[in-house]
Amino acid sequence: MAQNEELEDMEEMVIDQDGTEIVPNCGTELERLEAEGDIAADYLEELLDIAGIDDGDIELDVENGRALVEIVTDEDEPDRRLKRLVGRHGEVLEALQELTRLAVQSQTGERSRLMLDVIGYRAERRESLRALVEDCAEKVKQTGDPIKLDPMNPFERKVCHDMAAELGLYSESEGVAPNRYVVLSLDAGDDEDMEEEDIVEVDEDSEEYQDDER
Repeated sequence: MAQNEELEDMEEMVIDQDGTEIVPNCGTELERLEAEGDIAADYLEELLDIAGIDDGDIELDVENGRALVEIVTDEDEPDRRLKRLVGRHGEVLEALQELTRLAVQSQTGERSRLMLDVIGYRAERRESLRALVEDCAEKVKQTGDPIKLDPMNPFERKVCHDMAAELGLYSESEGVAPNRYVVLSLDAGDDEDMEEEDIVEVDEDSEEYQDDER
C-alpha cells in the first residue's frame, strides 16, 4: 500500500523550485510543454552567461504541440556572438537545439521536440522558403516537370512540404543527410504502387524533424 502511494506521489510531481526534478507525462500536455520550456530556458541562460552574452533574453511559448524557445534581443544590431549561435545556414542553431533537447531529456526522461530560434532566424528562413516554393510551384504547374530544391535541414524541408501541400503540389524528400532535398511535382509520379517506405519519408519530414535522418 505504501509503495503504491509513493508511486502516486511521484506521478503527481511536476518540477521542484530549482528546476531539477520533473516526472515524464506529469500534469496536462500544456503543463508538460511549459515545463520543457522552463528547463530549456535555464540551460540556455547558463550557456549565455558562460559565453558572456548579456543582451540576449529568452521568450517561451507553446505551439502545435511543442515548446517554443527563442533567444531575442532589443538591440537594433544584435551582438555578434548571438549571430554566431545561428551559424552558417543555421548549422550552429541546429546543433544548439539538439543540445537543448538533450538537456531537457536528461531531466524529463523523454525525448523533447522543442523548437529553438535565435534572433528570428527561423522565422525569416521560413518566409524565404515559402516564397521559394511558391515561385517553384508556378514553374512546375506551367511545365509539368518536377523541380529539385537545394539540400536542406529537416526544419527547412518541413516548411517546403507544408507550403507544397498548401499549393496543391506533391512533395517528397530524397537523398541522405546532409544532402537530403525536396522534390516538387504535380503528382506522385508514374509509380502507382508507391512503396510504403516512400510515403513514410514524406510524412516524417512533415512531422517537423524529430530526428536528423529526415
